[in-house]
Amino acid sequence: MKDVVVVGAGQAGLSAAYFLPRFGINDFEVLDHNSGPGGAWRLRWPSLTLKAANHVHDLPGWGLHDALGNQCDDIPASTGVAEYFGEYEKRFALPVRRPAHVASITRTGDADAPFLVSGTLGGAPYAETARAVINCTGTWDRPFWPTVPGAGTFAGQQLHAHDYRTAEPFAGKTVAVVGAGITAVQLLLEIAQVADTAWFTRREVQWDETPFDPDKGRRAVARVDERVRACLPPGSVVSVTGLPVNDAIRRGIADGILVRRAMFASLTPDGPLLADGTLVRADVILWCTGFRYSMDHLAPLNLRAPGGGIVMTGRLATEVAGEPRLHLLGYGPSASTIGANRAGREAAKAVAEATGPREAISE
Repeated sequence: MKDVVVVGAGQAGLSAAYFLPRFGINDFEVLDHNSGPGGAWRLRWPSLTLKAANHVHDLPGWGLHDALGNQCDDIPASTGVAEYFGEYEKRFALPVRRPAHVASITRTGDADAPFLVSGTLGGAPYAETARAVINCTGTWDRPFWPTVPGAGTFAGQQLHAHDYRTAEPFAGKTVAVVGAGITAVQLLLEIAQVADTAWFTRREVQWDETPFDPDKGRRAVARVDERVRACLPPGSVVSVTGLPVNDAIRRGIADGILVRRAMFASLTPDGPLLADGTLVRADVILWCTGFRYSMDHLAPLNLRAPGGGIVMTGRLATEVAGEPRLHLLGYGPSASTIGANRAGREAAKAVAEATGPREAISE
């Protein structure tokens, strides 16, 4: 039996793993679905550089620039963060095991009984009991495709941002980009260099010219926190902050690239059909429509409330209500790289308190 099993070795998982020994938990392991370090970052499109990723991925105790140096802005995030996470795992001797697939987490008895974590590790069956579980599986494995009338009739290519790699295959084509988040904007600006584009969103785009500061971040996280404490599905942090404006976005607006159209009513074989009957011809539909939380393995625990969400509690809303030994990181207010670091510390502290005292190591 382990004191704690951490599921996921991305930002939140490594943060939790860093803090667990500092609160006296040394008998734990981290299960990672990927074949190597880097979490979801390793799967991002190659043109996303560390500079474009806004430098919000420093892990506690040892920052990215400490690991890679100060001249790393132009390194692709997919390789740079993977290298950083790998070195971080070694530096702090974190017990990460991969490739692991967690199929289910169940109770072995009453509320005080251990959890049973089941699945595969390196292709072989895996089963481990744990006094506590910190789930950090994120969203990357569950891209969301909205239901649109006629989607199956479209004769061109459809892909999700999850599978985007480079704009070159779209050269000379017309690409309809769907989505109101920062990913949609980044990819739209990139694709517009080689193709004609059209941009569709369900809601008006909220541009934010104000600088991002800690108070602004806390206010946004607090609004998401309110939703999860009310057992509603959490909204994204970006949905309550708006899209931050930078020089590239200003150029895109001035050049007529970032001109938002209301979401089309349906798809035809030739492209989107607007509510007024106008046909917008397109060769490609790129769905930048976000992700859903990857938590199917938690279904046996019956965590969801009638409102569709999971009731969360604790100082940073990482603890499942009524389950002090079960924490969800990357869900709701901790679904950002900065939030994940704070949540990792809070979850480690909470499970240490819930499972009993241990000899902690110094910060």
